[in-house]
Amino acid sequence: QVQLVESGGGLVQPGGSLRLLCAASVSISSMLIMNWYRHAPGKQRTVVATISSGGSTNYADSVKGRFSISRDNARNTVYLQMTSLKPEDTAVYYCRAFLPNAGVYWGQGTQVTVSE
Repeated sequence: QVQLVESGGGLVQPGGSLRLLCAASVSISSMLIMNWYRHAPGKQRTVVATISSGGSTNYADSVKGRFSISRDNARNTVYLQMTSLKPEDTAVYYCRAFLPNAGVYWGQGTQVTVSE
């Protein structure tokens, strides 16, 4: 069974920074795609960042230039570095992984709140 555990969320002031971590219970080297999603109350869940097994990345327009996704295969961990945070970034952030011949797995989520 594959488990994804997010951490690093919390309360931060606008303009501040936060780094989220997604720790996997198995090697992530075989995970073709890993993503960070976010879901705010009353809003649709959306993908904010994507990284492939080859290291290529993609970002939602709303976070380009502010967020950076990376992966450390040796530590089985994916990161989301968030800078210049805005109140509209407030949401529960979820880690997602796609493994060929296995399927899609989700973490439990970590709360990020951006407020004075």
